[in-house]
Amino acid sequence: MSYMDHSATSPVNPEVLKEMLPYFTESFGNASTLYALGREARTAMENARKQVASLIGAQPNEIYFTSGGTESDNIAIKGTTSKLKNKGNHIITSDIEHPAVEETCKYLEKNGYQVTYLPVGEEGIVKVSDVEAAITPETILITVMHANNEIGTIQPIKEIGALAREKGIYFHTDAVQSVGKIPVNVEDMNVDLLSISAHKLYGPKGVGVLYIRRGVQIDPLFHGGGHERGMRPGTENIPGIVGLGKACQIAEENLEKNMEYVSSLRDRLIQGVLGKIEQSYLNGHPTKRLPNNANFRFSSIEGESLVLQLDAKGINASTGSACSSKKLEPSHVLMAIGLKEVDAHGSLRISLGTENTLQDIDYTIDAIDEVVERLRSMSPLWCATPPEDA
Repeated sequence: MSYMDHSATSPVNPEVLKEMLPYFTESFGNASTLYALGREARTAMENARKQVASLIGAQPNEIYFTSGGTESDNIAIKGTTSKLKNKGNHIITSDIEHPAVEETCKYLEKNGYQVTYLPVGEEGIVKVSDVEAAITPETILITVMHANNEIGTIQPIKEIGALAREKGIYFHTDAVQSVGKIPVNVEDMNVDLLSISAHKLYGPKGVGVLYIRRGVQIDPLFHGGGHERGMRPGTENIPGIVGLGKACQIAEENLEKNMEYVSSLRDRLIQGVLGKIEQSYLNGHPTKRLPNNANFRFSSIEGESLVLQLDAKGINASTGSACSSKKLEPSHVLMAIGLKEVDAHGSLRISLGTENTLQDIDYTIDAIDEVVERLRSMSPLWCATPPEDA
């Protein structure tokens, strides 16, 4: 099997699993209790907080543990808008956000907030000038993802953050896809809130982080026992938190080496597919993209059939976003970069990991070529008149 869907989820690193296991059994204490077993759990949790903070250039007391990226996005957006509702009711975001941001903004629209959805153009990049033009006296939050989960494009977060800070507007970024893959420093990026998910960087599912810059005031979504300084009440998931911390430590120690290795695999894959397969195209920016992401489209075939036939060859990849790949509608991200619906349905996302090899890449190039040829031989669109252009 060649697993090539790391943007959907990643396998738990064996070192991470080893670190977690004692907190399911002998060190199972509740971190809120005063006796030794509880103190042991709290110590482990605070150590993980330091590990996460170190990876993103934050202070430990700016790290709040959640159940994952979706919850972090919801707390950031709903918490900010609730706190600032007397100041304004306008939010700025982009047309290519993850559903955790997009759907939260749509929910707020139904509840009296105004949302501006910025276009991205064919390369999938938000223009800072568009952000500036969208700001009004009512703007209380800008939320733009760091790197897109489908096409891998990296946004000018530092510049958007500087603009937001100049205007006195809170700035949130969903960094679920970027943390652990490329350098992320909250100070350098000028962000006030940032979301992380453990299972995207070789940690466990069901745990994440919301970074909240010191001094930023937002309302909690839940109320209860006061855990996470009242921001996210509920007994902490100590095994998951420990795993997240260890995954962050490993990512920080190996970041440059992993970036170089994975980007070399990505480039070989892109060159091989585009060079070998007629009317194949790369979606998104050619260089301003995550080191592990390659998103292709192929004229006159359907992406789900491509994914299923690759699966039969032992290659795991996806079409569109894995979070919504069972939907029949075309990807809103691919539509936002200007693709026709038929082309958006012919997409393939391959997202690589450190365990992939050159042999995986070469096998995948050949497999895609074979499957595309087979599907086109059955495609009425291709057989009738091979298109000149996508």
